[in-house]
Amino acid sequence: MSLPARTPAALVLLLAVCAGCGTGPALEDQGEVTAPPGDSRRLTVGSAGFTESDLLAQMYALLLQDAGHGTEILSVTNRELYEPALERGRIDVVPEYAATFADWLNAKAHGPDAPTVGSPDRAATMTALRALAAPRGLTVLDPGEAVDRNAFAVTAVFAAEHGLKTLSDLGATGLPVRLAAGDECVRRPYCAPGLKEVYGIDVTAVDPKGVGTTQAKQAVQNGQDQLVLTTTTDATLDEFGLVLLADDKNLQNADHIVPVVNRARAGGEGVTGALGRLNTVLTTEDLAHLNEQVDSWRRLPQDVARNYLVAKGLLKDRPD
Repeated sequence: MSLPARTPAALVLLLAVCAGCGTGPALEDQGEVTAPPGDSRRLTVGSAGFTESDLLAQMYALLLQDAGHGTEILSVTNRELYEPALERGRIDVVPEYAATFADWLNAKAHGPDAPTVGSPDRAATMTALRALAAPRGLTVLDPGEAVDRNAFAVTAVFAAEHGLKTLSDLGATGLPVRLAAGDECVRRPYCAPGLKEVYGIDVTAVDPKGVGTTQAKQAVQNGQDQLVLTTTTDATLDEFGLVLLADDKNLQNADHIVPVVNRARAGGEGVTGALGRLNTVLTTEDLAHLNEQVDSWRRLPQDVARNYLVAKGLLKDRPD
């Protein structure tokens, strides 16, 4: 996946993140976490570079600013980059998806063939996630009700032509499928490997256009690709003539949104209290509507985020 354009300051910070990925203590040298959690005054909020992550990062930054922290947002569109940066305190907080992140950390700790630990059970997933995150110096805050998960879409015309309503239907056709997704989809168990193993879908290639991006959906719309990886809160599918195929064999886990913080820099009550306020109001329906405002109405993520927090009473409006 190609990284989006950045300001020079953000680019310098990203280079520092990448340069630092080979430094710091290895996991086997990280003992029991005993230092008190931190409330650093300046914090870097990470975004994974797609609309929903950008919106959540903006809301996190605004809530932290309201609590007295200086903030900077850094977009790093690959978990393989931003998670090590989070461990080392070069990024302090990121919005994550509980089941997906639990399985990712589990594979990192125990190898790519490790049994999955994420599940539709929120409590069990959170227990597993926190156990995996803690030795890495990470704290996973409480989840709210908002949940998102991966989903796959085809054009409505393609679905009608082949009688498709589910991913099983697509697998049964035996059709070769090019999948528009992030480049990491090649190896992630809930993406191309899962489509092949669980549904028998003949994924011939992954077109690295990102998760639910305009470019990815356009590639399916114009027939360059046949399937696109998006999310269940994508509010723009109709605009591209796309329809979701039901995940009828439950390949995907329900992913509750959780803030993940570097404990030493951002695990204190000031940070956790500020971010926890969002959990009291944010719903899955809210997320879909917020995504729509950015993707369909072409509003800026920072404006949509601020307006939402003001409307929910979590932030005071700017004085006139």
